[in-house]
Amino acid sequence: MALATKLRELRTKKRKSLQEVADAVGASKAHIWDLETGRAKNPSYELLVNLAKAFDVSVADLVGENPQGEDEEPQMVAMYRELKELSEEDRKVIQSMMDHFRKRDR
Repeated sequence: MALATKLRELRTKKRKSLQEVADAVGASKAHIWDLETGRAKNPSYELLVNLAKAFDVSVADLVGENPQGEDEEPQMVAMYRELKELSEEDRKVIQSMMDHFRKRDR
């Protein structure tokens, strides 16, 4: 799940306004809105930490990089487990393939 979607979901689940979130994390309401709409794509690490604290989640959950998060598809979690069991060389081959697919899809 993209950061924008996750932020909007967490904010509405907690019944917080944009201004309440902004005040809690020390950012402007406009910046939080830009993050939620995907217009701003590079929040600082400090802001991510503050957002995670405000929503009582981990940074990994917030940015969608927790393979054991509740929103993860079971197939993706299984793939992650299997990936950890591969050799470093095999993981490099898979990384190369993923890089190729990302470039192709652009």
